Amino acid sequence: MTLRGRIVAWTGGTLGVLLLCTAGVGAWVYQHLDGNIHGADIGVDGARPVNLSPGSKNILVVGSDSRAGANAKYGKGLTTMQSDTLMVVHIAANRKWATAVSFPRDSWVQIPACTRGNGSQSTPHHFKINEAFSIGGDSGDIGKAAACTIKTVEKNTGLRIDHFTSVDFQGFKGMVNALGGIEVCPKHAIHDKKAHLDLDAGCQNVQDEKALGYVRTRYSVGDGSDLGRIGRQQEFMKALGAKAQAKLTSPGELYDFLDSATKSLTTDKDLAGLKPLYDLAATVKDIPADRLTFVTVPNYYRESDVPTDKANVVWQYPQAAQLFSDIAHDRELGAAGKKKLAEAAKNPVTAHAVRVRVLNGTGAPGRAASAAEQLRRLGFTVIATGNGPSTDRTTVTYPAALKTQSEVLAARLGGTKATESAGAAADAVTLTIGPDFRAQQ
Repeated sequence: MTLRGRIVAWTGGTLGVLLLCTAGVGAWVYQHLDGNIHGADIGVDGARPVNLSPGSKNILVVGSDSRAGANAKYGKGLTTMQSDTLMVVHIAANRKWATAVSFPRDSWVQIPACTRGNGSQSTPHHFKINEAFSIGGDSGDIGKAAACTIKTVEKNTGLRIDHFTSVDFQGFKGMVNALGGIEVCPKHAIHDKKAHLDLDAGCQNVQDEKALGYVRTRYSVGDGSDLGRIGRQQEFMKALGAKAQAKLTSPGELYDFLDSATKSLTTDKDLAGLKPLYDLAATVKDIPADRLTFVTVPNYYRESDVPTDKANVVWQYPQAAQLFSDIAHDRELGAAGKKKLAEAAKNPVTAHAVRVRVLNGTGAPGRAASAAEQLRRLGFTVIATGNGPSTDRTTVTYPAALKTQSEVLAARLGGTKATESAGAAADAVTLTIGPDFRAQQ
């Protein structure tokens, strides 16, 4: 129980709060709280990534922006379910470390075909990552919303998702209120009509609507991006966890907190109950604080690749691909890895900065032109197309001076390796298309 607050912080209140449930509550209380938790039938169809690290767990955590019921005040015009926060919590197989990866909701990614509420299939396309939740949840079915979100995360990261949890607006607000509020210290006054928030500058205690508005506000703070909001949410949840650890000592406070937490909670069927959630949380209770790592998927503004897009971000490669590979293979990121990502983020090599010569190695007419068009849509600068030597596999070759650029391209091609070639043209990276060619984003 000593790390219950820390676990609350890095799961958004969905796992660690249940470590509190052994604090002598009566059977009827246990039954009530257990009954609060909603279990959703989540059927993810189609091919899925292989679990490369048996024993580890990848838990998809969604902050649900549903506008039904008491949440209607935040936007009655929305008819579908919305996801406001999205992260994957990876628990290592040895239970000695964990990493939480946040995905900006403005991430421009592939949205695969998903089953809608009426049973029809959506068309695969590119859009913001949070659209997946609303496509599946267009009729209010959180199981389908979760399934489409899982498919989208798996498609774009290669990670196998083991469990799903969702927390909605009202439950979050109730948890904060049960703690008597959380102290925040904005440097500047915040006035955000969309988030229903008016805050003066300086340290102050927030609860109820102000607490909810603080973690939701976006356009009225900093550069108005989702990246700044992710940082505020992470810091707020850390503070919530610390206060929960220190304050929840009386039965009344404990009950109010857990009642709000469990009412707001929806999970997959395997996690739907206090016992399975407690059992999962208990396996990581001894992880030291310095081995709980929070990171946001490395990214940059898509405008750098597509000048007309002022609203979205794209993931930074090859760093994002390496992060996903490390998690898939159960390799710890740690402080050193997080620092390395931060350094690379200062000067990202954008897709637009990568000059590519595309050659057709399949013998089938038009493959180079088709691949070139895909790359241009991703922002790459294609300087020429043509026919190349026959190949069974797509290859990327580069001159020594363009090693970094080749890694950026190769990381988008689903495992294609980049190879230095003394005979490669000096002005560009060369992509030779094989029958296996596919671009990730």
